Amino acid sequence: MDIQIATLCDFAADYGNGKMVINGTFDALRATKLPVVHPHCSLAMRICVLPEDSGDHRMTINIIDEDGNSVDPSKMPIRADMPIKVPDEVPFLTRNLVLNFQGLKFSSAGIYHVDVTVDGELVIRLPLRVVKVQGQAAPGPSPGE
Repeated sequence: MDIQIATLCDFAADYGNGKMVINGTFDALRATKLPVVHPHCSLAMRICVLPEDSGDHRMTINIIDEDGNSVDPSKMPIRADMPIKVPDEVPFLTRNLVLNFQGLKFSSAGIYHVDVTVDGELVIRLPLRVVKVQGQAAPGPSPGE
């Protein structure tokens, strides 16, 4: 199993026929006040599986702070069963996965991570910086006041 694309972005959509649109990928949030709530973002992933990946799997997604705590313990980690069946005559399959997050709260400046595990093994760790800026937020994704 190979995760070909994994990114945080402003918006993503799977349009079918294997096509995914990703808009506004980012790895930093700038805020004039903390804690800060980011109103909306998406995690976009493209996964490629091979015939030997067939079987039952479990995916977990968690957004954590520097201490390893979920940013929203009431909603994370997100767990999903992931049964895979690649037909014998097919060399590989790709699937797009888009998760939308609403109202993510970051309590302080620092480094956060989006962790994706499959069957308990960390397969992707995306870093996310939350930066406090003075006055007007600097260019780039700003969750607001």
